Amino acid sequence: MDSRLKVSGHPIQPMLVTFPLGLFVCATLFDIADLGGGPAFLGEVSYWITVAGLVAAALTAVAGMIDLWDVPAGPTRRTVVTFNLVNAGMAALFVLVCLMRAGTADRGANGGLVAVELLALAVGAFGVRLGAVLMHRFDEAADDATTFDALQPTAEISAGTIYRATAR
Repeated sequence: MDSRLKVSGHPIQPMLVTFPLGLFVCATLFDIADLGGGPAFLGEVSYWITVAGLVAAALTAVAGMIDLWDVPAGPTRRTVVTFNLVNAGMAALFVLVCLMRAGTADRGANGGLVAVELLALAVGAFGVRLGAVLMHRFDEAADDATTFDALQPTAEISAGTIYRATAR
């Protein structure tokens, strides 16, 4: 599969997926620290980290939809669709948490909201597994070109001159 969105020849979506997931993990850790007796501002910080994670998730979803355009029908396309739906499910759970916290004065979380955040992170972990499967499928062709045999010098004889190539 060839992605339409690339940076230096690498698809953008796998790079973008790490941002919402990392921000959501940070937000959950801040909420756990807040519930554990940490400073009161941790709940507010966690709320805004969640908002930043949702913005990153939206950008990642757009990149995923653009990449989905080029995936041919078959098992790989089903896995890509499942991957995008799982990531959207994780983001939807964090939207729910964010909306429930928006009306509170300190925007802090309670035990129930932290449980929903942990459930969302479990869904995200499944998405990470699907992403690893996809990257393995898409990199199989690249693995063949990066073996040591592909890097062996070759000699070509043309009109009595030997040209050496450093890679095929």
